[in-house]
Amino acid sequence: MENNLPYAQSLDAQDPLAPFRNEFLIPEHKGSQQIYFLGNSLGLQPRRTQARLQEVLNAWAQYGVEGFFMGGQPWLQYHDTLTAPLATIVGALPHEVVVMNQLTVNLHLLMVSFYRPQGRRRKIICEAKAFPSDQYMFETHVKHLGFHPEEVIIEVGPRVGEHTIRTEDILQAIDQHKDELALVLWGGINYYTGQLFDMSAIAKAAQAAGAKVGFDLAHAAGNVPLQLHQWNVDFACWCSYKYLNSGPGAIGGVYIHERYHHDPEIHRFAGWWGYQKDTRFLMQKGFVPIPSAEGWQLSTPSLLLYAAHKAALEIVSEAGWDQLQQKRKKLNDWLWFLLEDLEKATGGAAIEFITPREETARGCQVSMLMLRDGKQLFDQLTAAGIMVDWREPNVIRLAPVPLYNTFEEVWRFVDTLKKLIEQQVK
Repeated sequence: MENNLPYAQSLDAQDPLAPFRNEFLIPEHKGSQQIYFLGNSLGLQPRRTQARLQEVLNAWAQYGVEGFFMGGQPWLQYHDTLTAPLATIVGALPHEVVVMNQLTVNLHLLMVSFYRPQGRRRKIICEAKAFPSDQYMFETHVKHLGFHPEEVIIEVGPRVGEHTIRTEDILQAIDQHKDELALVLWGGINYYTGQLFDMSAIAKAAQAAGAKVGFDLAHAAGNVPLQLHQWNVDFACWCSYKYLNSGPGAIGGVYIHERYHHDPEIHRFAGWWGYQKDTRFLMQKGFVPIPSAEGWQLSTPSLLLYAAHKAALEIVSEAGWDQLQQKRKKLNDWLWFLLEDLEKATGGAAIEFITPREETARGCQVSMLMLRDGKQLFDQLTAAGIMVDWREPNVIRLAPVPLYNTFEEVWRFVDTLKKLIEQQVK
């Protein structure tokens, strides 16, 4: 690899996925497209989203409530168009996936089914400093069951002086508490550091200890390869507004291993949309779930949210999941190559990279701990038309994604950052 603009442009010229950038609306700054590296926070709007929303609105206008049964895409079958592409993305069987609710709602619902404290087995292992939604969910859910969070929740964090969590420390905590452990619920990727965890190893250790295991894939779904079924994971959930580009507040997704689909004893909160489809409209007493992950649904879904999700998933399918992963790796390797050059040029005095450099321990995101004047640098990047984000107290996060970011954008970002740092030193 070479650190120059012509080389970056040559990579773009050879990129078979380059045309997919035109599928998205890119925010502009002073008449030019911004460099948008915030796919880890909110993905860009697909151009076709408006058309998919309009199709639902047209059906509503034309058929009224009969839109559930009539038209080119009857609403009762709409969900079926979403599960196959999602199953590919998360490594599941299609009937193990359901699109419903939002992330934190789904976390609470899955806790009902998979956190079943009995006797000494009531402890939960999770990552320290997980995203606040996870923390608040844990705190309030265990309080609802009459437990004190500090007695039940075990947080595993980085060692002193380190930023990321070692896999052996997670596995050691599972083994240490194996006789009291009910659940391991872990993030796939840490939102702050961008660390990708070894989910296969965590799942194997948790189940060997007699506990259930689930993953919050908010920063992993649509980002990195997942094999939830192969890893024998009990459950997982994710949001779709980050790497899956389905819009602010987009509908979420859930994976539940097929071994639970026909379990009549499993606890769950139920709603009529999860009732078996062929008799749902008889409105009978006694809940009979759909024998798939869809049996965990509660309410009639928003067809508008379905439509926005469908627009985004269509693009992923057209690009090809394997091809997207190949570009993600190439784009991220290019970013790290340039960042390591930057680190050498600045003597490591301006930035500490807290995201693991190993390809197997990261996805699209890079988190940079700014060692001096970080907020000023962030503001200067913003003024230059480069959209990254700031996390208190002193971290800049960025995430070039394969569907709409380019190799040239990566080069221009690092080149701009280098010049700004050099100006600080003068």
